[in-house]
Amino acid sequence: MIERIRPAVAPAYLFLCLLLGGSPQGVLGNVLLQLLAVAIILWALVEWRVDSLTRPVRQLLMIVAAAILILVAQLLPLPASVWSALPGRDFVVDGFNLLGIPLPAMPVSLAPYDSIAMLPALLPPLGMLAAMIGLRGYSALSLAVALIGGAMAGVLLGILQVSSPMPMESPWYLYRISNFGVATGFFANSNHMASLLLVTIPFVASLGATIRHRSSDARSRAVGTAVVSGGLILAILGLALNRSLAGYGLGVPVVLASLMILFGLSAKWVRGSIAAIGITGAAAMAILWASPVGSQMDKLGVSTSIASRHEIVSNSTELALQFAPFGSGIGTFPKLYVLTEDADRIDRYYVNHAHNDYLELAVETGLPGVLLIILFMLWWGRSVVQMLRSPAADQFAMAGAIASAAILLHSLVDYPLRTAAISAVFAMSIVLVIQSRRTAQKDTDLWPTRHIVID
Repeated sequence: MIERIRPAVAPAYLFLCLLLGGSPQGVLGNVLLQLLAVAIILWALVEWRVDSLTRPVRQLLMIVAAAILILVAQLLPLPASVWSALPGRDFVVDGFNLLGIPLPAMPVSLAPYDSIAMLPALLPPLGMLAAMIGLRGYSALSLAVALIGGAMAGVLLGILQVSSPMPMESPWYLYRISNFGVATGFFANSNHMASLLLVTIPFVASLGATIRHRSSDARSRAVGTAVVSGGLILAILGLALNRSLAGYGLGVPVVLASLMILFGLSAKWVRGSIAAIGITGAAAMAILWASPVGSQMDKLGVSTSIASRHEIVSNSTELALQFAPFGSGIGTFPKLYVLTEDADRIDRYYVNHAHNDYLELAVETGLPGVLLIILFMLWWGRSVVQMLRSPAADQFAMAGAIASAAILLHSLVDYPLRTAAISAVFAMSIVLVIQSRRTAQKDTDLWPTRHIVID
């Protein structure tokens, strides 16, 4: 019974993350995902087999452990003489002195309860890692189908959303604070829906390549190609409906790279296409970063007092330098950003994120977090190169490389990984990169080879 359930755990959990993990506003959905993640992690620990872990997997788990260690270290109470000497704490010390209260022991985090509240957000991606690495037996094809199914359901919901005559009162929007008037699907932020559609495109292409390879006749291959083409068109339609600038900027290189997978071009061509994603995507993100903040942010209630992303990034950089090298604590950014704003321009709207996840992590985790980001980037880059050079690399591993690259680039101008849905997809993508599954018979032949022995 367990052996039958095992292969279904990862795709089923991924699908639930796509439906329920679109925004932190969905408290009950996120709690369910976190509880399921705990169950999956415990199951994986019971079946833990260190000898079965490859070197890239061990390195990934070490990076994850280091990230958790940084978060825990920020919560350890420090003597008053220590924390008060840390950069950026002068206003806290002045507050205690003004109230006539002796300085108590405090952690590095200036908002420890907010930091603790951020810890459960790590569970969905960790649960996805545990389901794929710890439980083993997953099917890349099933994961791709689950991802495509969740994304297409989101597109259909998005069509209902944009068809609503009165978006602010439409029952098709799932969250109180959302991008009303555009297609958000199961997300609150249309940019996050765009991120999901971007990562879905290479997996649609991989599914098409699988159908082409496994079909025994031209008619089946033609039908498979038609189905996949329809999926690509629907994904592109979804990008058009949600009007995300980041989606437009990354869409072209992602589609081109995915078509190379679909039509079975060599790993050399795909390697070049991933490099093209990096160059073109980085350029697109740079243009978006320099552009004024449009109505998308206003609809989210993010800010009307901030003129541009450039100003948000400038103020966030000031915060990062103010609290360097130890950071202000995970989850503290929204409360600290007001320190950099002009008091005469502050209104009822506020900036809840830096719209550059790397910079926000630099503010909150300081130098340890920045070094960990660099370490992860080096690991990811090396893993992708090794995958592309390996004869065992299949189309799903290549799709994982394209998808994870798109998410990492999107994080330059947004915060997609702060949703359970995108963080679970990202975890799935990087595991596919480091655990390629192609074998001589399994993935290329429809039927196993049979031998006749004549005595």
